[in-house]
Amino acid sequence: MESNPLAARFTLSNGVGIPCLGFGTFNMGDGAAVAAAVKAALDAGYRHIDAAARYGNEADVGRGILESGVPREDIFVTSKLINDMHGYENTHAAFKKTLADLGLSYLDLYLIHWPKPFKFRNDWAKANAESWKAFEELYADGKIRAIGVSNFRAHHLDALAETAKVVPLVNQIRLCPGEYRQEIIEENKSRGLLVEAYSPLARGATFAKDALKKAAAAHGKTPAQICIRWCLQHGCVPLPKSSSAERIKENADVFDFELSAGEMAAIDAIEDRENWSKDPDTIDF
Repeated sequence: MESNPLAARFTLSNGVGIPCLGFGTFNMGDGAAVAAAVKAALDAGYRHIDAAARYGNEADVGRGILESGVPREDIFVTSKLINDMHGYENTHAAFKKTLADLGLSYLDLYLIHWPKPFKFRNDWAKANAESWKAFEELYADGKIRAIGVSNFRAHHLDALAETAKVVPLVNQIRLCPGEYRQEIIEENKSRGLLVEAYSPLARGATFAKDALKKAAAAHGKTPAQICIRWCLQHGCVPLPKSSSAERIKENADVFDFELSAGEMAAIDAIEDRENWSKDPDTIDF
């Protein structure tokens, strides 16, 4: 039996295991604080680190990984293609820079971060197809263990499928109480994609909702822990983030209880449309 519950894995359709709970690094700034947070997460037992070139802190994430002393092969590291580098040659260059910044020789997962960035608005499908060709080559060469997408909807996936030789394995989307769109999750699962949940805590926007408060009281947990457990029970990989070592540990303490069907349904029903994620077809970056 796995002694570290954070290392328990979902299995992607290519057989690669992905730890069921990750640590997010978005909007953490850069510098020593980021490295310290990543190290604290790995010290707390996390074995899944989610990064992106767009976050501007990959060098600090890599330093935290190195300073943790955890063997590289025990850590699942994700990064994402930056929006202004779509296209075949651009993607190869962007990937090379990401590896150098992280100080790694390979990635466990690489994602197209957004399907329709502003720079490629008029030929997004062609740009994605070219990027995906580069992804497939890097995957075949063993530089990436799994490839996927982020913020893709059905029509973006359909367009990619027209030229792809390797299907995406993962789609990372915003998923949290207040933004639960069952149809998107089911669409991804029907295509064999594992769903990862960024911003699973909704930045605390729904912590005061009755469904979360009641579940937290019933299980002796925090609203944040309830959010993370809710994602897990939907078969998705939550990627919470924090710069506090205490909160980082607390967010991982979600494997000793289970939400009831009634609690899950009540949390599913929370609505917070004012804070929904950006429309991937109209982003301005």
